[in-house]
Amino acid sequence: MKAYFASLSDALKQAGIFQPCLLLDRDRLDSNIALVKQRLDPRLAVRLVDKSLACLPLLAHIGKALGTHRFMTFHPPISEAVLSAFPDADLLYGKPMPVGAARAALSKGNAAGSRVCWLIDTQQRLTEYGALADELGVELRIAFEIDVGLHRGGFAEPEALSQALKALPAHKRLRCEGVMAYEAHAPHIPGLFGGPARALAQASERAAAFVACLGMDQRHILNIGGSKTALLHHGGAANEVSMGSAFVLPGDFDTPGLGGFQPAAFIATPILKVVEPMLPGPPAVSRLLQALGRFPRKGCYLYGGKWMAEPVFPEGMTTNGLLGLSSNQQFMGLPAEAVVRPGDHAFLRPTQSEAVLQQLGPIAVLSRGRIVDRWPVLPMG
Repeated sequence: MKAYFASLSDALKQAGIFQPCLLLDRDRLDSNIALVKQRLDPRLAVRLVDKSLACLPLLAHIGKALGTHRFMTFHPPISEAVLSAFPDADLLYGKPMPVGAARAALSKGNAAGSRVCWLIDTQQRLTEYGALADELGVELRIAFEIDVGLHRGGFAEPEALSQALKALPAHKRLRCEGVMAYEAHAPHIPGLFGGPARALAQASERAAAFVACLGMDQRHILNIGGSKTALLHHGGAANEVSMGSAFVLPGDFDTPGLGGFQPAAFIATPILKVVEPMLPGPPAVSRLLQALGRFPRKGCYLYGGKWMAEPVFPEGMTTNGLLGLSSNQQFMGLPAEAVVRPGDHAFLRPTQSEAVLQQLGPIAVLSRGRIVDRWPVLPMG
């Protein structure tokens, strides 16, 4: 690990990058893409989650490798950018949008009904979108959110979906494309309640019961899964899975379903100072806490901080509760034997890719030990 991160630091120095940045190891990214292609059930297509990969060149790189033009979208400004960048893009909203947000997007003319599928989670929202379609004089594609065990909303039972489908003919400008299911709970179900495998099987069975309510011309999008579960689906009613974070593997995605994947994205930031740390106040207090193991004898201050990320290099680098976190100069404790200098880079592994990829400006793209590109990120708002 030491040699790997030392090589990343050298590459950043050679590229003249001496401020916090998001570094993407494209070689590791490509290795993760290869694992998806190898393990994905051939009956399933991949829908890329744009909020977790909020960078157009990154989405283009993965989409080209997988041969997919399907995207799951969550935020109108990002949706608009994806629609503009990818003329063949097919967008499915991953959460139900307030009808006012849909009206604003459609009024711009950048969310053509032929390429965007809006998510419907209740009878009321179905009525609202039906009225919106009539108001604007456009046909809207819709999919129904179904609850397969996560209990985060959507139609709770197949019977409820059937009732919504019976109401659909009254909304002549709405066209049902299918359903969207999400089973993020499955990997976290304890053995006492059947464990992850059983929870995943139950979610798949529930999804099939909902799909059975659809007409044959309403089954274009049968979406299930997320990064933690997509590669575990074999058989069932779904025809596509959603994936995003898996490709860069932030810390929260270290799950059995992604065994063999490698972290490909890191926050890199210069070390500003290497210090023998002291707390404010009498020196004896610091010495006592150090003797008790509550405060380190060696430390450093980073350029920036307070990110959704965990330290990974230098080895043994940790936050310290006594000095806390800082978004300006964050203190980090170091092992006594750590050999670091001001100007070296420290590395933190994001716990998630959503939002974090967008916090630090253009992504520094590494390949074969060199920074070969800077990829702009999409706006957060």
